Amino acid sequence: MNNIPEDIMDIQRRYCQEVPSVRDAHRFIDDLIRFLFPIKDNKKPGLKETKIKYTQLEIQLEELLKPIKDNLKKSPEALSEQFFSYLHPVFIDLLEEAECYLENDPAAYNVEEVLLCYPGFYAVTVYRLSHILYLMEIPILPRIISEYAHSKTGIDIHPGATIGKKFFIDHGTGIVIGETTTIGNNVKIYQGVTLGALHVDKGMSHTKRHPTIEDNVIIYAGSTILGGDTVIGHNSVIGGNVWLTDSVDPGTIVFHRPQIEYRNGKKPSAGKKV
Repeated sequence: MNNIPEDIMDIQRRYCQEVPSVRDAHRFIDDLIRFLFPIKDNKKPGLKETKIKYTQLEIQLEELLKPIKDNLKKSPEALSEQFFSYLHPVFIDLLEEAECYLENDPAAYNVEEVLLCYPGFYAVTVYRLSHILYLMEIPILPRIISEYAHSKTGIDIHPGATIGKKFFIDHGTGIVIGETTTIGNNVKIYQGVTLGALHVDKGMSHTKRHPTIEDNVIIYAGSTILGGDTVIGHNSVIGGNVWLTDSVDPGTIVFHRPQIEYRNGKKPSAGKKV
């Protein structure tokens, strides 16, 4: 007789702890973002509808936290109330961030376009909401939410990262921002950028493993910056495809100069293809 189902269930009982529902977590973050930006549903809700939705969101979060209540420092109800007490300033920051996208991207023609169409803004929105949960020391749920944004955008921002105001991501696909990364204000990064650790070792948990990016830095596509001691000084520009494991002074321009070789060793004349 085939005992595979029984064996699987036995393993599940022994090793699978209670966790928040992934489906409900995705629904919660979608509903929360639509509450903050009702334009996503092409709606302009009145005050009564807004209050009802706010209460529903509080209850949704409480229900998400109940499976892990034994690992929480407060009750699900208290933590839900605490989370929503932090929501207003984060919302204001997100509105400023949307304006930042409009100011920096010549392809953006209004804030509504940013809210509806920009994966970078969506990823940053989900990061800022999951970061609240992370700071509240709620286990598992911040990662479930941040990985949802990762799956939708290709942008991987750990909820533990510390990111300043007006963080601008252009295109975004392939960006990785590690847990202990610190990013200042008015930073711009492009697709394929990695802000990572020099190496992975479980013993490095709870240590600074990822770089610090100071204010007003631009990091162009494909660059990799590694290490907890690596600091990119303010007002610096990191060019595309740069590999950095050392710090950079403020106001520095770092770029990768490609080697160009011509066919037959001859430089083509102007107007001819290489």
